[in-house]
Amino acid sequence: MTRPFASLHVAVLMGGLSAEREVSLSSGEQCAQALERQGVRVSRVDAGRDLANVLSGLIKPDVVLNCLHGAWGEDGCVQGVLETLKIPYTHSGVLASALAMDKEKSKAVLRAAGIKVPGGGLYDRHEVASRHVIAPPYIIKPNAEGSSVGVFLVPEGANGPQAEVGYPEWTYGEQVMVEPYIAGKELAVAVIGEATGPRALTVTDITPTKGFYDYEAKYAPGGSVHVLPAVLPAAVFEKALRQAEAAHVAMGCRGVSRSDFRYDDVKDDLVLLEVNTQPGMTPTSLAPEQAAHTGMSYDDLVRWMVEDASCPR
Repeated sequence: MTRPFASLHVAVLMGGLSAEREVSLSSGEQCAQALERQGVRVSRVDAGRDLANVLSGLIKPDVVLNCLHGAWGEDGCVQGVLETLKIPYTHSGVLASALAMDKEKSKAVLRAAGIKVPGGGLYDRHEVASRHVIAPPYIIKPNAEGSSVGVFLVPEGANGPQAEVGYPEWTYGEQVMVEPYIAGKELAVAVIGEATGPRALTVTDITPTKGFYDYEAKYAPGGSVHVLPAVLPAAVFEKALRQAEAAHVAMGCRGVSRSDFRYDDVKDDLVLLEVNTQPGMTPTSLAPEQAAHTGMSYDDLVRWMVEDASCPR
């Protein structure tokens, strides 16, 4: 980037159309305030289907900081709009975004890269609601949502499946991902940089304060306890860092990504659950917490994301 950082006009995209709207609003507001503290002109944009007209006609930003989460904002759709408008934007491009949002396809890419991923597969949601398609315990989750939206744990010994998946109110697609439940630690690794030179920050061990690590445990204050760096055998810690970097490369990510793992410390088995191409930037989010642990403040991280987006590619 050749021009002074404080001279930029940054549009912060937030809100959006997905089930993760509230998380996105929080991420976006935090990022907008971080930019304003650094003297940057900020336009807050609650992104709707008129986004192209808003950006090209009214705002005309130099850079877009994309704080949208979930479908439409994180799956390549908004990225395609920004590519068409030729506006630089943060985080991954169209292909990596679309790939990471589709859990079945991303697992195939990660598996081909030599990274261990869960078993299971896609099933019709009505079938999943009517019978156990695999033996409990198992996880049910939408194939194209994030932030643990619509995720259920069917425990060992459960009398029946998760009936909610078959309700008419279900809005997360007709096919759902069903995976064997992996016991052990919930781990996360944030990665920053281009696919040609990514850097993993550290490993966080996440313990929900009540039961399963669901949406509330992720975002409610006190919903989970984060231990960083995670207390793990040195070889496992290093493996998680390297596999997160490998996943970032295999998926073609840029900017910031976050890889989520389960580590079964009884079987000594590390499994990568998924890659998030636009990690949350809320007060309880993992990526800024890891950045702070490495000496990069929240404001520094936001500045890095905008400067990274502004670099010619």
